[in-house]
Amino acid sequence: MTGAPALRIEGFVIVSAEGHLADAQGVMPDILKFPSDQRFFSDSLDRAELIVHGRNSFEDQPNSPQRKRLLVTRQVASLSADPANPKAVRWNPAGASFEQACARAGVDTGTVAIIGGPDVFAMFFDRYQTFWLSEAPGVRLPGGQPCFPGVPAKTPQHLLAAHGLTPAERIVLDTEHDVGVTAWRRSV
Repeated sequence: MTGAPALRIEGFVIVSAEGHLADAQGVMPDILKFPSDQRFFSDSLDRAELIVHGRNSFEDQPNSPQRKRLLVTRQVASLSADPANPKAVRWNPAGASFEQACARAGVDTGTVAIIGGPDVFAMFFDRYQTFWLSEAPGVRLPGGQPCFPGVPAKTPQHLLAAHGLTPAERIVLDTEHDVGVTAWRRSV
């Protein structure tokens, strides 16, 4: 088989100076929310065919109910409809492949946006074509939840590089707070 993959896997996260995506209570605090990053995130998800996340991750945006999604959970054996959301499929990776989950969601082409949490991000380390790492270096979340397993012993950047991704363009999102997003891309 030649050509580009039918599904393009992209990751999205904003992290604090320590590489945390949430505070010590597991909540993304308002100090880690920047309007320009929220717009970038929302616009990116609007272009995705499918959103993948765990039970504690969600985007909480006006278009969220319109988006097809896979909810990663151990609460089902393999795949099931989500009784709370007709556009969602509950997926247990121990019982069904990612491809089976995408098929159940009715998605076989386009961008799949992975939005967390840490274990969900890690499941796709070797499949990302692009990982959009937003950084808020002025925000500190002591004792917070790391964005990836292995943080803070290693930085998010080190872990992305260890999985074959290299930093490409950086987009400045908020000059006042030095917030930007870097596209970490896989060489073809």
